[in-house]
Amino acid sequence: MKNKLKEKWIDAFSSKEFRIKFIIYVIILIVSLNILVRFLNYNENRVGINFPDPLLALFSPDDVTWLTFGVIYLSLIGIIIYLFNNPKIFLIAILAYTIMILLRMTAMWLLPLEPPVKMIPLVDPVVEFFGKGGVLKKDLFFSGHTSTLTLFTLLVVNKKLKYIFAALTIIVGLCVLIQHVHYSIDVFAAPFFAYFSYWVSRRFNSPKNTSDLESFRQ
Repeated sequence: MKNKLKEKWIDAFSSKEFRIKFIIYVIILIVSLNILVRFLNYNENRVGINFPDPLLALFSPDDVTWLTFGVIYLSLIGIIIYLFNNPKIFLIAILAYTIMILLRMTAMWLLPLEPPVKMIPLVDPVVEFFGKGGVLKKDLFFSGHTSTLTLFTLLVVNKKLKYIFAALTIIVGLCVLIQHVHYSIDVFAAPFFAYFSYWVSRRFNSPKNTSDLESFRQ
């Protein structure tokens, strides 16, 4: 198994195009993540819009933090294992996630929002355990958790896995609504941004011949 995985990556890096794209994409992702951290801290101090949400008004919030992050981390472990076995899809994932980060920052900058009135803050148990970072309340439009899991679903080729990731995405989307962490529009819009990010990345990394296409589907 290890030898087969090693062979996949050796074969992928034997392509000059793959090597160049991999290095560029990783650098852009790292830079984007650093900018995102600074932007989120800046965004927390902005005055935003607070508007009534008819869907959230139907029920009181409930704390489902552990369920939310349980699903998120389970999905994260699953997609990492999957991507490490699929170098070409890994390449698409890096660029797609970077695009999604840039779209989120742009969307939040254009539409600053105040958190829902009855929000129960979503505190990452792992981050809290290590005592790093504050609780973000204004990283709202669009939902990062929902869009990320949607992206995972799009990246997976295997139909059974795709259904599993789709189900996990729905669970997380429902959880952030149940906890009033996001407005409903934040969650409903997230899959569209995720799909656009994935589509653009696929356009930049589409297989150029039949053999590449077949290995891409594996």
